[in-house]
Amino acid sequence: MAVDGLHRRPDRCRQLREALRADDRVTEVSANPRTGTVLLRFPRDQSIDYMLDWIGACAERLLPAPRNEAHGRNRWVAGSAQHADTRAGGTHEVPPSIAWHVHEPRSVFRHLQSRPSGLKREEAHERRTRYGPNRLPDPKGHSGLAMLAGQVFNLPVGLLGLSAAVSVATGGVVDAFVIGGVVLTNTTIGFFTERQAERVIASLGSYAPGDATVIRAAHSQQVAVEDIVPGDVVHLRPGSHVPVDLRLFKARHLSIDESALTGESVPVAKHARVLAREDIPLAERHNMAYMGTLVTGGDARAVAVGTGLQTELGRIQSMVTATESPETPMQRQLGMLGTQLALLSGAVCVGVFAVGLLRGQALIPMLKSAVSLAVAAVPEGLPAVATTTLALGINNMRRHRVAVRHLDAVETLGALQVLCLDKTGTLTENRMTAVSAHVAGQRLSVGGSPREGEAAVIDFTEQPDLRRLLEIATLCSETEVQGEGEEPWLEGSPTESALVRLALKAGIDVPGLHRRHPRLSLRHRAEGRPYVYSVHRRERGFLIAIKGSPAEVVARCNRLHGSDGIATVDDHMRQRLLRENEWMAGNALRVLGVAYAEVHGSEEPRPEDLVWAGMIGMVDPLRSGMPELMRRYHEAGIETVMITGDQGATAAAIGHELGLSNGKPLNILEASRLENMDPRLLAGLVKNTHVFARVSPAHKLQIVQALQAGGRVVAMTGDGINDGPALKAADVGVAMGCSGTDVARSIADVVLEDDNLHTMGEAIAQGRSIYDNIRKTIHFLLATNFTEIEVMLAGLALGKGAPLNPMQLLWINLISDIFPGLALSMEPPERDVLKRSPRARDESIIRRQDLIQMGIESGVISAGTMASYAYALGRYGQGPRASTQAFTTLTVAQLLHAIVCRSRSRGVFNPRSRPGNPRLQAALGVSLAAQLAAGLIPGIRKLLGTTPLGPADLAVAAAGALLPLVINEAAKLRRGRRAEPLSVNDEPENG
Repeated sequence: MAVDGLHRRPDRCRQLREALRADDRVTEVSANPRTGTVLLRFPRDQSIDYMLDWIGACAERLLPAPRNEAHGRNRWVAGSAQHADTRAGGTHEVPPSIAWHVHEPRSVFRHLQSRPSGLKREEAHERRTRYGPNRLPDPKGHSGLAMLAGQVFNLPVGLLGLSAAVSVATGGVVDAFVIGGVVLTNTTIGFFTERQAERVIASLGSYAPGDATVIRAAHSQQVAVEDIVPGDVVHLRPGSHVPVDLRLFKARHLSIDESALTGESVPVAKHARVLAREDIPLAERHNMAYMGTLVTGGDARAVAVGTGLQTELGRIQSMVTATESPETPMQRQLGMLGTQLALLSGAVCVGVFAVGLLRGQALIPMLKSAVSLAVAAVPEGLPAVATTTLALGINNMRRHRVAVRHLDAVETLGALQVLCLDKTGTLTENRMTAVSAHVAGQRLSVGGSPREGEAAVIDFTEQPDLRRLLEIATLCSETEVQGEGEEPWLEGSPTESALVRLALKAGIDVPGLHRRHPRLSLRHRAEGRPYVYSVHRRERGFLIAIKGSPAEVVARCNRLHGSDGIATVDDHMRQRLLRENEWMAGNALRVLGVAYAEVHGSEEPRPEDLVWAGMIGMVDPLRSGMPELMRRYHEAGIETVMITGDQGATAAAIGHELGLSNGKPLNILEASRLENMDPRLLAGLVKNTHVFARVSPAHKLQIVQALQAGGRVVAMTGDGINDGPALKAADVGVAMGCSGTDVARSIADVVLEDDNLHTMGEAIAQGRSIYDNIRKTIHFLLATNFTEIEVMLAGLALGKGAPLNPMQLLWINLISDIFPGLALSMEPPERDVLKRSPRARDESIIRRQDLIQMGIESGVISAGTMASYAYALGRYGQGPRASTQAFTTLTVAQLLHAIVCRSRSRGVFNPRSRPGNPRLQAALGVSLAAQLAAGLIPGIRKLLGTTPLGPADLAVAAAGALLPLVINEAAKLRRGRRAEPLSVNDEPENG
């Protein structure tokens, strides 16, 4: 069940777990900070209501009061009132539910009326009808009614209601209708804007697998996940999601990431053995696999024991009635800022009211003016600005084929300082081609242009040593040759496919080779074993084939094929071979050492006392435009770090080709040096490292965490299963959409749908622009709101009466805040957005110097308005004509101030142009047209209490509105000269 206050708070989850375990009736408890949920297990004879009360009691003691308005202890627990009837899964039957982990597989199959060979097609169809689809209901978001209520029941609308009540009480029924129209307009625009933003944010979700592999009638097949039924036999492989709750009955080296369910960050090793205790905690049921978790290694077969709401994940979700998108740090900042400014504005409005009374103004008009001023001055839309702008930015990214899965990733992109790049498949095309070989003391070119010292191979039949090398490498491979002819299709990894493709080019009958030497076993690369080896049957004994790190393979060799036949490998010869390896690696080749052994006997041998066959060098071409893209990141103040499993020389050559060091000496760190290194030393060491070589999955995580420990904001790119831990730990995890695995995509914050790293630059630009646009909108709203307070306070303090009446204040709020503010939030990125340093992550969105600047700008606008008002007072005296003069001047000046807020340092007098914003032009046009209508249409003039202005009056009003624009724009020239150069903590130019 969801508990308010746990989301993204591992410290609170830990405290709540410890507290809940104090009750002996609780057999198991877990709290997950990623989902904000608590999973509690207790005996069947224990009351659910008692357990809900126990959770509430612990939460009341440990957690801050929740935001909902419910009372009692259960107000912390979402869905606590409807726990009883949500498990049945609609009108479908509920399959049998027992403690599957304590039963033998035979007993499990008997309970489920299934078998290891799987269900028959007819059985699966019948169970699909009986038990329903294997899916969880979508969480309910905010209803339209709830969003509408949020627009109506808030402080500004309450103040407007108070103003309307005062109007009715004093005979101003027409005024009350006008106020009602203002409320309706604001509510309508706010509702539709929020609904669109909610839809965009609700679409941010995980990548759910569409298909799974099941065994039915002894045949393996792909079926839709929602069509899996209890009793189905499921085949689990690395990278696949667990589609249902499963009882394992065959498992080989299986490991599963269960963090989504249990919060445990380390993958759990699984087996098929029976467990003794029925009350064993969920996280320790090692013969079970649960829906929503990820297979990270090994493979297994298992029988489905729970689907849909009858899974552990489903039981949790059945108790949650609604989900609410967590607030981002920016939204929380704006919420606090809005509250503080509302209190400040309220206090100022009370002051305006008091000054008016002291100056002899009538009570009722001053009360209405003060309430209207409070409505106009309260920046009620600040949190909505962030939500709307983030939603618009996410839609913009989608058009660039960038899918954002977590809302806070958008603002983190704008603060990105280090980009860790997984080499294979991200920087390169992941399209290996074998181009060089070293056999029998010779350097050979087998593809492309020969390098210095290489001899081109024209006829492979004249190279028996090379053919032997290719045969051994091909045997030690899982790549399958599909089809016949000159261009057969190869099914396998890019590296192994490159070797097999070269073997086919050399005229080797690959399928026939495998038939002559059937494979008995194959051992993949593993932590501490940087090579692959296979064992094959031969006429007399076994054949061992091995390929991998040249240094590791040659260390296991005591003989080699030389130019004069078999020779002994001594230390001197090993050094010569390793120098050849360094030469090949220095040419940006990925090098594999190949060896073999022919062993007599009946027991399967180990890879020892091998015969060295040679080395093969492969090239994985860089993706187009990668060096230019690295320069673009460096211009943006983002450091680039390459992480690769290649040896140091290969990694160095690629790093130089990419220009990763940005003109500085290239620093390379071999991952072997990371072992047992003090974290503080490592955090200092990684600051100046550009390339990490010989990296394992555990090292990737260690590197990301070390960079973060140094105070950096880190993004990590990846596409494989082994990238999962680092993607999860990074501030922004970036996965590839096409070539990426389900594991990588489900963990990542951002997915590049077209696998194009250039779009990552667009994502960073959008992230920075979104943050800038929110700043611009806030700047505009606050500065213009300040002017209304300043003008009213100045007029009353000087004894010149209230320059604006309540209707005029509401009108200004209506036409100057809504459309120009929205248009500013859609400003396109400035042309230099990727040519300045990233902002500091902990930088406040509104800083002290920003408030000072807003105060200066609002003061200039207020001065222009008061000068225009003073002109009208001198000519006409106090009354509607003077009020109309101030009203027109202030409204137009506020609208023109949106132009000032487009950029901090670039404006109409700056020779460097800005990108256009047609939306702002349209918003200003509509708002100015509405203001013009207010002066021409008699009905509107009567409501607003205005009079027609003569030519001289209009000229003065225009001067009062335009001069602040000129003064505030001219001030940018001085700020623009001071803006260069920018550091991490400097204000963005277009803030």
